[in-house]
Amino acid sequence: MNANDLELIKELRRDEGVVDHAYQDSLGYWTIGVGRLIDKRKGGRLTDEEIDYLLMNDVKECTADLDKSLPWWRSLTDARRRVLVNMRFNLGMAGLLGFKNTLKFIETGDYKRAAENMLLSKWAKQVGQRANRLAKMVEVG
Repeated sequence: MNANDLELIKELRRDEGVVDHAYQDSLGYWTIGVGRLIDKRKGGRLTDEEIDYLLMNDVKECTADLDKSLPWWRSLTDARRRVLVNMRFNLGMAGLLGFKNTLKFIETGDYKRAAENMLLSKWAKQVGQRANRLAKMVEVG
């Protein structure tokens, strides 16, 4: 970016405001960030590249949380690591940590019991096939 672009960005941030969550603008349309219209009623949207950028930032946050709370998770197979990231993404870290027995079984290598335990949860009933798929990934690695 050149100096003119940077000045424009500064002005737009000042004039539009910077909001770190979805909000309704003065006309009631859903907006994010610096006046970014996302309300499809007015043609707003995110591009695939923007969606992937947001998702990758979320994945980075998930892996950082796992590194902090479950440092052993990095020693798992790729498939089992993906399960933990997926569950952290879906449940938040506090929600994932509520799976105390499942996590203990995974940490100690009792993957069959971990998978069975996952499927007994309220979460499994809520997410359906996702839970079945993730439990299978835990079991077979």
